[in-house]
Amino acid sequence: MASLIAGTGAFVPRKAVSNHDLAKQIDTSDAWIVQRTGIRTRHLLEPEELPSEMAIEAARSALDEANLAPADVGLLLVATNFPDMICPGTAPFVAEGLDMETTPFFDITAGCTGFVYGLAIADGLLRVGAFPSALVIGMEALSRVADWKDRRTCVLFGDGAGAAVLLPTPGERGILGAALMGDAAGKSLLLHMPGGGAREPASAETVAAREHFLKMQGSGVFRHAVPMMAQATYAALKQADLSLADVDWVIPHQANSRIVDALVKRLGVSPERVIVNLDRVANTSTASIPIAFDEARRDGRIQEGDIIAMTAFGAGVTYGAVVLRA
Repeated sequence: MASLIAGTGAFVPRKAVSNHDLAKQIDTSDAWIVQRTGIRTRHLLEPEELPSEMAIEAARSALDEANLAPADVGLLLVATNFPDMICPGTAPFVAEGLDMETTPFFDITAGCTGFVYGLAIADGLLRVGAFPSALVIGMEALSRVADWKDRRTCVLFGDGAGAAVLLPTPGERGILGAALMGDAAGKSLLLHMPGGGAREPASAETVAAREHFLKMQGSGVFRHAVPMMAQATYAALKQADLSLADVDWVIPHQANSRIVDALVKRLGVSPERVIVNLDRVANTSTASIPIAFDEARRDGRIQEGDIIAMTAFGAGVTYGAVVLRA
């Protein structure tokens, strides 16, 4: 018994911000951003728009395709690093917006690997019969926590959400293998936000020090991300008893083009087999893989029976991969 992805959905805000738009606000240029990241446009929430609204819209599309009513969902998982509220998170707001009155739900915080973690967790629970179905969402509103005075980081991010409905299936389709990994020693290498948690509560001092915005060590990200994603991909393929030669499509976390290009080279796969959309939506963290997956399914690139390898890395450090047959 495996877990079939029976429906997907994605949502990005209407507001599109180009590199040229950013150059009017901060010391940067289109050429500088494209050369270092491959990003040309990102979509950002308006001040009055709520992050959970993106998750709700993506979920509705996924549920419609799966022909499943919200009330019939057995379990709701929302992967996000910056929830609507620190407590109670984002999942209850999504459940409320979808009229899931009694559906169990929880948030997953696993850096940009959150959606991959969510798929693996949901698959495991469905395999043991704990739930009849699951809705897994990756949602991030990074524009709300980006430091718009730091051109090294703020140009990287976009807002968005992606969703997938999982149903148990006795056939050959579905999730075939998963590998979840971590390296706590590198917890400060990638994205982190020093202020606002119980370790360093909000205060006038933390606000003045801009500790409530994202921080990042760029060189550490590149150096660790590529081998981590490759290792996780190989591990998930081994569990599925497959090799890279069997894979039709690789969907990496859409961090930046240099990381994606280096991963492609390390894996030795053809660039034509790699799904990339970061030039148009930027780095949407936990939402990047489900948005790319939904896009490729809807435009016909991914066909039924294709083998997909999803791989990601994120704050923590977390990394992991899921291999599935569409």
